[in-house]
Amino acid sequence: MTSSAAYNFDDSKLLWTPSHPGHATCERLRREINMKRGLKLKDYNDLHAYSVSTYTFWLDLWDFMGIIASVPPRPDQIIVPGAIPERQSWFPSARLNYAENLLWRDDSAIAITAAYEYDLIPTRADKAQFSDVKQYTFHELRELVRIMAAGMKRAGVRVGDRVAAIITNSVTGVVIALAAASIGAIFSSTATDMGTSGILDRYRQIRPKILFASSEAVYAGKTINITGKIADIESDLSSTIDAFLTPTSAAEDYPLTFEQLPFDHPLYILYSSGTSGPPKCIVHAAGGALMNSKKDCNIAFGILPTDVYFQYTTTAWMMWPFMLSGLACGARIVLYEGSPFYPDVREYLKFIDWAGVTVLGTSPRFLSELQARNVDPLSIASPSVPFTGLREITVTGSVLTAQLMTWTHSAFGGNLHIGSSSGGTDVFCAFVTSVQSFPLYAGELQGPALGMAVSVYSPSGQPIPTSSCTPGELVITRPHPSVPLYFLNDTPTHDKFVSAYFRSFPPGHDGVPVWRHGDFVIRNPATGGFVFLGRSDGVLNPSGVRFGSAEIYKLVDGDLAGLEAVKDVLCVGQRRKGEDDERVLLFLTMKEGYEGKLGKELRQRIRSVIREGLSRRHEPAGIFEVDDIPYTVNGKKIEIAVKQIVSGMDVVPSGTVSNPGSFKLYYKYRDFEKVMKEEEGVDMGRARKTKAKL
Repeated sequence: MTSSAAYNFDDSKLLWTPSHPGHATCERLRREINMKRGLKLKDYNDLHAYSVSTYTFWLDLWDFMGIIASVPPRPDQIIVPGAIPERQSWFPSARLNYAENLLWRDDSAIAITAAYEYDLIPTRADKAQFSDVKQYTFHELRELVRIMAAGMKRAGVRVGDRVAAIITNSVTGVVIALAAASIGAIFSSTATDMGTSGILDRYRQIRPKILFASSEAVYAGKTINITGKIADIESDLSSTIDAFLTPTSAAEDYPLTFEQLPFDHPLYILYSSGTSGPPKCIVHAAGGALMNSKKDCNIAFGILPTDVYFQYTTTAWMMWPFMLSGLACGARIVLYEGSPFYPDVREYLKFIDWAGVTVLGTSPRFLSELQARNVDPLSIASPSVPFTGLREITVTGSVLTAQLMTWTHSAFGGNLHIGSSSGGTDVFCAFVTSVQSFPLYAGELQGPALGMAVSVYSPSGQPIPTSSCTPGELVITRPHPSVPLYFLNDTPTHDKFVSAYFRSFPPGHDGVPVWRHGDFVIRNPATGGFVFLGRSDGVLNPSGVRFGSAEIYKLVDGDLAGLEAVKDVLCVGQRRKGEDDERVLLFLTMKEGYEGKLGKELRQRIRSVIREGLSRRHEPAGIFEVDDIPYTVNGKKIEIAVKQIVSGMDVVPSGTVSNPGSFKLYYKYRDFEKVMKEEEGVDMGRARKTKAKL
C-alpha cells in the first residue's frame, strides 16, 4: 500500500526561547564532559553527537547523575555481547539496587504529596481546602518501604520473584514497588478500573508469587467496591500465587537492606498493546530503567531536588513507574487518584497551584478539554499570582499539535517551557524529547534524547536526509541500556522480541540491528525539530492510553460476549489533521440474517462489554456496520491502511490486498460524526416502527 499526504512547517512558530540556556542541565553535563575528556563540544547538537559516537558517554552520564552502586562499573566493560545480537549486556561488573537510588534521601523534607479527588472538594469555612491531602517525608517513605519489604520477606519473596499489584495511584503503590525492588523482586502493576479480562490477560502470563489488591476504586465522584472482581482474579490465579494481600503494614523486625544486583537484573514487567494477541510482557532491566528515566527527568525536564513533579497517570501506564524517577532526582512527587474533572477542573488546577508543582506531566486530551471549556488557568488558582513555581509542562501519551501547544503556552502565562516527548512502554524512556537550551517551536519535539541514535528511514531502509522534508519511520540505529531484556514466555531464540522491533529493516552499515519504533515522523530542516504524523502500526492511542486492537477483538467476539450477530470486527484509531487526540472507531460486519441490524441496543451492549472487560477509556467513539473488512492475501486483517483513510489520507491498495475494493467503504468515515447522525436517525425510525407495531 502507498499513501500520500503533503506537509509543510507553516505552523512551526517560535513559542519560547530560553532566557539562560547555559543554566540548563544538559549544558552542565556538556561542560563537565568537556572538562573530563578534554573535548570542545559547543552545544546540545555536539553533545548528542558525542553521546551516540562512543559508549563512554554512558559512563560519563553515570558519574554526572551520581548513580549509587556497591561495585562501580569498569571503564573497559561498558557494553559486551548479550544472549542475542539485538540485546547487548551493559555494565556487567557493576552491582547496584534500583530502590536504593530512589531512596537516597533520608530527611524531613516532603517526598510525596498524595491526594484523592475527594480531597479537592471545597471544605467547610472552618477548615482549609486541601487540608486532608497526605504528605510523607523522605524519612517516612523509607520507613514505609522497610516495613513493606519486611512483610514481603516474611511471605517468602526472594530475588527474581514476581510481585503484582492491582492498586490505586497512592503512596501504598509506591511503597510496594520500591519494597519489591529493594529485595530484587520483579514488579508489575495495573489500575483498579481495568476489567477482569484485561488484568488476567496480563497476570496469567507473569504468574506472580504475591498479588496485592486495593478493595475499591474512586473516579468521578463514585467509590466502587471491587472486591468481587478481585475475588474472581484471585480464584483464577490461585494456582500460581503464594499470597494474596491487601496493602497493609507488615512485620517490623527486618532492617531496610538493598540487594546488590547486576545492572541488567530484571525490575519491571510492562505490557505491549496486544495488537496481534494477548499483551506481550516486556521485561525491563533495573539499570537501564534507572539511568534513562533519571536522564529524562534530570536532563530533559531539568528536575532537581528543589522541584515538585506531578505526572497525572494511572498505575496501568508506564508513566507511573517512570515518574518515580523524580525521587531519584531528589524531588518531591505528587500522586493523584481520580478524575481531574471532579468535582471541577478548577479545583484540580487550584490543587496543582497549592501543591507548588514546578513540573506538570499531562496529556493532550486534558489540555484540549481545558481549551474546549474555555478554562483560564491564570484566573482560578491563587488570588495573587498563580502557578508561580510552574516552569515546565511535559506532555506524553501522544504529541501536541501546533495549535494546542500554542494555546497551552499562552493559557499558562506565556513563559513556561512545554516539553513534548516520544518513547514509551517499549523502552521506559524517550527517544525524542525536550532540549531546554534550545528554542521551542509549536508542534515540534525539540531533539533526539542523549544516547539515542535517532534516524528517519525510508520504506527501503535508507536514512532520509533532513533537508529532503520527506516523512518516514522513526528508527534507532545504536544500542542503549533501555532496550528491554526480553519478552516473558518468548521462544528460546527470542523470536517474538526480535520480530517486534528488529526485523523491519536490515542491520546498519556496521552490522548493528536497527530498532523500528512504529512512528511516522518528519524532521524540520530549519529547526531540527521532529513532527510526529501518527503511528505507523495498528496501536491505538486515545487520550494517551495505548492499547491494541486484539484486546477489543477478543471482547467483541460473538462466542465470548454473546454478540451472536457480529461476524467480524475492525478496530482502528482516527486522528484528523489539526486534531489534538486520537479516537477509536469500531467497524463490524454482520452475520447472515443480521445485515442492517446494528442498532442502539447492540451498540450499547458492545460498549458495555468493552467497558467491563477493559475500562471506560477503551470505549470506541463510534461503532459502524460495513459490508467488508480488508484482508491481505495471507489472511491478515489490514488496520493501518484503514486508519490512514479515516484520518484523511488517500491510500492505494497494493497487490497484497485480497479484497482491494473494500478500501472505498471507509472514506465516508472521515466525517464520522455525520455518519453517526444519519445512523442514529435510522435507529430512531426503527424504534418508532417497533413501537407502532406493539
